[in-house]
Amino acid sequence: MPSPLSSLGSISTQTRRELILDRLRAAISAGELAPGTHLAEIELSEALGVSRGTLREALRHLQQEGLLTSDSRGRLSVRVVSEKEVEEIFDVRCALEGMAFEEICALTDRTAIVRELQEYLDALRETEGDFVAQLNADLALHERMCALSGNGTLTHTWLGVSGLARAAVTAAGPETALHNMSYERHLPIVTLLAAGDVEGGREFLRGHMRDASERILAQMRERATA
Repeated sequence: MPSPLSSLGSISTQTRRELILDRLRAAISAGELAPGTHLAEIELSEALGVSRGTLREALRHLQQEGLLTSDSRGRLSVRVVSEKEVEEIFDVRCALEGMAFEEICALTDRTAIVRELQEYLDALRETEGDFVAQLNADLALHERMCALSGNGTLTHTWLGVSGLARAAVTAAGPETALHNMSYERHLPIVTLLAAGDVEGGREFLRGHMRDASERILAQMRERATA
């Protein structure tokens, strides 16, 4: 049986670290590299057609994102997310994004911010049918809302859990993930921001995150008992 690493396809030596990152991140998001898959450095560098040094830099970055974990011997594998981690990830995101929402609502003029987030929302709709692109667009929308709050520490903290969020969404499988990432589920973010409805926004985000985590957990439990 062929290794899942050999199917990734080689990458031009000119593209280096960023394309390696994109390729591996996409492979993890799409389930090509399933949770628990061991990433053998020699095999992977040969599959991608890149040096081990360049690959090592990319793997280190993915480990910092939370998509990879290492064992006691330093061997890297695709992260297996626990149920407790799923709950924690969405609780933290809810707190951070609720704060970002509130700080944006406190601005006198939100017109440009609302317009920009609508563009991110439209991009989310345009990616429907492409799982990895839709996941990227979903996370980009939430990240941009945090950035537009103007709170750099908040944004930096959000980025610290974004890799874990990606791993959690991937763990649920495409059907659950696509529901969680739909355009309609995200539309109230922009609508409530435009209205400056702080309480409505916080309540929406609580429900949004709770529903997403519950669906992911239900799917994880169903798979575990299958």
